[in-house]
Amino acid sequence: MTGLALLIPLALLMGLLGLVAFFWALRTGQFEDLDGAANRILIDDEDEPGQKDDPAATGQSNGAQVAP
Repeated sequence: MTGLALLIPLALLMGLLGLVAFFWALRTGQFEDLDGAANRILIDDEDEPGQKDDPAATGQSNGAQVAP
């Protein structure tokens, strides 16, 4: 019974802290641009076509010889 006297207020305090953190996140704009982060992962602006992943564009070969 003394365990419940400690655990119930602790659970209520943790719930209150979670609620405060949620309202802080709302007020500071953490949930404003949900679609931007989802679409940003799809944008590939580092690799241009014909660069480091294309061995023919760089003149490198994988060691296999092609018969003429």
